[in-house]
Amino acid sequence: MTDPQLALLLGIVIRRAPSASRWAKWSWRAEAVLPGAGPADGAVLREEGEATLFHAATVPLELFRTDTEAYLTGLAAQTPTIGVVMRDAPEGATGPLDVVLATASPYDLQDYQDSGEEIVELVPMPAGLIALIRDFCTEHHVEETFKKRKRDRVAVELEEDGIGDPRIRQTSDVYRAPRRVTVH
Repeated sequence: MTDPQLALLLGIVIRRAPSASRWAKWSWRAEAVLPGAGPADGAVLREEGEATLFHAATVPLELFRTDTEAYLTGLAAQTPTIGVVMRDAPEGATGPLDVVLATASPYDLQDYQDSGEEIVELVPMPAGLIALIRDFCTEHHVEETFKKRKRDRVAVELEEDGIGDPRIRQTSDVYRAPRRVTVH
């Protein structure tokens, strides 16, 4: 692995089960990933009673050498996970969810969670995928030392700009609120 970037196709397995909510008939969630999977057309993988597992999509998992710190953070978790980002599917789609992205970076996932428009699910990484990402990080990770930025030396104590209310004439208490002046 000497490439600065690595891409691997991941099949995304979605589980459809009866919903506990009276407003939605079905509950959908990402259940697993299939490393090296071929194309998917919503193929049914298994049926378990009323629950059904679908191979919903195949998306690339891309690893970049500049993001190894994020991958190592994800691998350090008690259960390393792949983040699956999904959106509601457009009209006429084969399933209710459109798989947008699969990532091993918890930093990227946080960006998607902040928007609130996508559905973000964590799926446990298979052991082979953990080993592949760990090997990629071992080869490309460069530890960056923290460099504290030095501030400019500006004498800020010489001028009291912006202190108190300019409508107060006396200098005894610049922080007090101005009194209402009544005109007789």
